[in-house]
Amino acid sequence: MGADTKFVQCPEGELQVRKEIVHTVSLHEIDVINSRSQGFLALFSGDTGEIRSEVRDQINTKVAEWKEEGKAEIIPGVLFIDEVHMLDIECFSYINRALEAELAPIVIMASNRGQARIRGTTYTSPHGLPLDFLDRVVIVSTALYSGDEIRQILAIRAQEEEIDLSPDALALLTKIGQESNLRYASNIITTSHLLTQKRKAKEVSVDDVQRSFRLFYDPARSVKYINQYEQRFIGDQGHVSFTVGANGDAMELS
Repeated sequence: MGADTKFVQCPEGELQVRKEIVHTVSLHEIDVINSRSQGFLALFSGDTGEIRSEVRDQINTKVAEWKEEGKAEIIPGVLFIDEVHMLDIECFSYINRALEAELAPIVIMASNRGQARIRGTTYTSPHGLPLDFLDRVVIVSTALYSGDEIRQILAIRAQEEEIDLSPDALALLTKIGQESNLRYASNIITTSHLLTQKRKAKEVSVDDVQRSFRLFYDPARSVKYINQYEQRFIGDQGHVSFTVGANGDAMELS
């Protein structure tokens, strides 16, 4: 030690340690914990029951206080509603009111309808949405998938299902997706894989895809078949007529 060395007095008293613990929970989990007598164990028992509106209001007030004090950070969730045109007018009314809440999540809706009737009413509206609800949404512009995009989507779908596709099978599925629709092409990946397992192979081949295509119709071929053999199906009035025997006599049932 040199002449420049300085000594400081050792600190006295208890040693205090500050630890910051962050818990990530959803508002629903907080509601469940506070709505049941068993508290935290209700999350594991599954017996959540109905959560009273009073409990929700108290939780929202408390969470707002934590946010003001800097004890909590609210991260909005995302609610995805597919086939949103299937909702009726009462559902839209509830969603419209829920979106005005301070803790409302980000809502993403998908629909493939143009002008459609709003369920529960006699009115028609774009995408089957009420006009007051339609004014509040931001519509995302979409375009048809290209061949390369369809191929990538089908490859990802096969990877998620742990299915090995041969390059030729993937090319055929891509062609089916372009000529029919992407959902149908995705569905026959599973049926083709079942055929592959039946012949105890490891990779889906073109033959498997072709056989699935022959066994399971897409909507266009199904409509064509119905139009071709319309008289053999039962109509709206319960009547059916079809030809039996070689002489072509028709038998009618009602």
